[in-house]
Amino acid sequence: MKVLNSIKILSLLTITLLIASCSDDDNSGNQIESSTILYASNNSNGNITYYDVTDLSNISTTTLITTSTAADGVYYEGALDAVIQASRSGLGLEGFTNISNAISGAAINADLIGTTDMSSPREVAVDGTFYVVADNQDVDGNPSTLDGRLFVYIRNGNNFSLRNVITTDFKLWGITFINNDLYAVVDADNELAVFTNFLSNTTNTTLSASKRVVVEGIVRTHGLTYDAMSDTMVMTDIGSAMNTQDDGGFQIITNFISKFNGTTNNGTLALSQQTRVSGASTLLGNPVDVAYDSETSTVFIAEAGNGGGRILAFNSIGAGGNISPIINTALGAASSVYLSKQ
Repeated sequence: MKVLNSIKILSLLTITLLIASCSDDDNSGNQIESSTILYASNNSNGNITYYDVTDLSNISTTTLITTSTAADGVYYEGALDAVIQASRSGLGLEGFTNISNAISGAAINADLIGTTDMSSPREVAVDGTFYVVADNQDVDGNPSTLDGRLFVYIRNGNNFSLRNVITTDFKLWGITFINNDLYAVVDADNELAVFTNFLSNTTNTTLSASKRVVVEGIVRTHGLTYDAMSDTMVMTDIGSAMNTQDDGGFQIITNFISKFNGTTNNGTLALSQQTRVSGASTLLGNPVDVAYDSETSTVFIAEAGNGGGRILAFNSIGAGGNISPIINTALGAASSVYLSKQ
């Protein structure tokens, strides 16, 4: 009996080791390499450019030719391998599937299309199949009464259909979702607004923000992005609209939710609770949009003005200040960026 038991134990150990060995081999053989891709749109020619920034010391660039001549808000939908952008020349959303298989320099045709309802589309924010586009065209034709519109689209298959339009009592530019709440910059100002449970507003209506706060240190904000993993908000500052070369910056707000919630309606989120990057070395003149990679603490900027337009990236941003970009590549009239981990 003892001999049989010993044989059984040895057999079980052998099988276990074989299984473990096979398992290790399978895991190592099937490891999926991840990549980090930055998508960008522009108002110079409307083409889509994307950058493989997985290795910041070895970046590759792909440019795809679209029928648009100007574009803004850009988004990558991983399930469809599709890039969607707001066409400023076409005044609607346009999407391009199987984007990863396209060859740089190729002309691509939109196969995700919708109605052309907008006047001056800017940023795009996405929640599931809902696509919200900020439009900064003056609604009532009176420049002394600030307003804007949020166009709410639903993607159904290959089509974008307009569900409703929300008119706001301030000018719009950058927008982003945090859970069910839509955060929006107050263009021509230094404020940040939020519409709580935004998508519950299902009809055409005029809507005031649930809350607005002043972001100290900003002159005029345009772009924003939120990283849920690190609870970090990054906002851009274009400074004076007349100076497109060297008075811009961006501000990083860590522990954002608690800081924003702790600021009263119409109150001020102090500069001491933020980190600011600005100065001549940054090449920031008109930073209109921003993306953030919390894994590498890297901020990516669509710079529309300096040098005619650039894509810039910054790391070692903990102390802020007048720091030089680690990436500086030309993109005429860069208008929007979106970062995707694939």
